[in-house]
Amino acid sequence: MINKKKICLQWFKDLQDLICNTVIDLEKEYDSRAKFKSNKWEKGEFRIIKGSVIEKGGVAFSNVTGTFPKNFANQIPGTEKKRSFWSSGVSVVLHPVNPHVPALHFNTRHIITGKNWFGGGIDATPCMQDTKLKKYFHSKLEKMCNDHNKKYYKKYKKWCDEYFFLPHRKEIRGIGGIFFDYKMNDWNSDFEFVRDVGLTFNDLVREIIRKKMFKKYTKKDKENQLLKRGRYVEYNLLFDRGTKFGLNTGGNVEAILMSMPPNAKWK
Repeated sequence: MINKKKICLQWFKDLQDLICNTVIDLEKEYDSRAKFKSNKWEKGEFRIIKGSVIEKGGVAFSNVTGTFPKNFANQIPGTEKKRSFWSSGVSVVLHPVNPHVPALHFNTRHIITGKNWFGGGIDATPCMQDTKLKKYFHSKLEKMCNDHNKKYYKKYKKWCDEYFFLPHRKEIRGIGGIFFDYKMNDWNSDFEFVRDVGLTFNDLVREIIRKKMFKKYTKKDKENQLLKRGRYVEYNLLFDRGTKFGLNTGGNVEAILMSMPPNAKWK
């Protein structure tokens, strides 16, 4: 019998290293010596970078066991008899220096309660209109999804659009992407899909950032970026499931809030 926890833990650790190395390679192309600062704690490790390409980025690995609070457990599948859980995953948020580069977000996780499932997603938040970027971004996601199941892209894209909607603004946070949760059909095929989601995100980071990180921008462009980051803050603090999950399961507050941009503005 395969050790599902061991397989997931190894993949999530490998993915954290892979994404960090990709970001470091991009910083080197810009002639930056920026490095990730590692912050280890008893339930994982989160790494933060402040560079010439990525103004603030975080790549976090978690390996958490615990018990859900009673008032939170009823929102989680498989907690009818026991509120104990195990959870592991990787979360990434990259806030770029250059306004031409979109903020990029990714997470993937495996959770075990009385049931076990995968969840995760990829989305992008540009501060400028860029039709080519949107088309390229979604074409990569669609191809990856279609390699596993022709129904995935349409379903997970719709889920993402609904998930990253700011009701008080009546707008989607960015250009969407894919989002999925409670994925527990077949463990082996679900794990392969989750693995491919991580590899695809790493490719998107490398290709999108490299293509745009040298573009010139104005003070007005930077101002628009700060205003868009304000939307990012609003969403993450008010609606994000990962934020709520982390704060309700004894997570490291600094790791949970690493997704916050280095600065933001509101009109």
